[in-house]
Amino acid sequence: MKEFLKRKNIVISVKRYGIDALGAMAQGLFASLLIGTILNTLGKQLGIEFLTTAGGYASSCSGAAMAAAIGYALQAPPLVLFSLVTVGYAANALGSTTLSGGSGAGGPLAVLFIAIIAAECGKAVSKETRVDILVTPIVTVLVGVGLSALVAPAIGTAASAVGGVIIWATVQQPFLMGIVVSVVIGMALTLPISSAAICAALGLTGLAGGAAVAGCCAQMVGFAFMSFKENKWGGLVSQGIGTSMLQMGNIVRNPWIWLPPTLTAAITGPIATCLFRLEMNDPASAVASGMGTCGLVGQIGVYAGWAADVASGAKAAITPFDWMGLVLISLVLPALLTPLIALPFRRAGLIKDGDMTLA
Repeated sequence: MKEFLKRKNIVISVKRYGIDALGAMAQGLFASLLIGTILNTLGKQLGIEFLTTAGGYASSCSGAAMAAAIGYALQAPPLVLFSLVTVGYAANALGSTTLSGGSGAGGPLAVLFIAIIAAECGKAVSKETRVDILVTPIVTVLVGVGLSALVAPAIGTAASAVGGVIIWATVQQPFLMGIVVSVVIGMALTLPISSAAICAALGLTGLAGGAAVAGCCAQMVGFAFMSFKENKWGGLVSQGIGTSMLQMGNIVRNPWIWLPPTLTAAITGPIATCLFRLEMNDPASAVASGMGTCGLVGQIGVYAGWAADVASGAKAAITPFDWMGLVLISLVLPALLTPLIALPFRRAGLIKDGDMTLA
């Protein structure tokens, strides 16, 4: 069996499934749902119907894009990879419903689990018969669609329940949950896993989504400014609008450097939830809750929620206070607080010059 799995490049490990596949799924989400949300928002605000149409098509393909990205990360052969498009569509559609038939948030989570299993089954039979062009796609599609029908609604129910509890708890205890959500999602963004995929899988919107945005911004902008001496403008851009994951190697060498941006997240999270009531109110942009300032997707998601609320009448208008809160939480506070919090650690010798230099 070990020899067979090795020959088929089936590696059962946390890294392959929990890091590689999850990270790839986030890229699939970004290339479909996120880009679709951005185009749709721009189209509506600028009155350009073509952008709205293009955004709608991009968003509708999110399931297929996620599954294909997962297959790519698992190094699936072509016939398996192409067959995963159908699997992803089915898993996302059925995972977005609940056992009771209502709307669920588990589409991305269902795609993650089901696409992994379907891809590995497809890889197992790939090129094992003379009619591979028939057998491999049939096995991949039947396994994926079959699992989608059996378990995707249950995954949708579970994901909605967990996400609903987090959202409800954040409303009930905005200070405490503001800290918890901000710190946890922010740390997930810096770790080699996907905070965006986590937020999408749980449907993290509302105040909880706002806290998640705060935590991600604290890590990205915080590291960008805290390491400016070492990395200058290139590091500021690559971390500030790229990802703080670039610091992961340095964190392994000196974990103390992770404490200042994490403490900043613990401060900005409750400020976002209690003072500014920062929310991610566009359900289609739950994935943006875990993006922070990456391409300014988090901020675009918040704005899209504001625009949707104004259009529905739930919000009278976008106020200067709203904009002030978004700018302070996303940029100003992380840029100021993180280097200040780092000062005592530098003076104590726990953080030294060069500890955050990017390769």
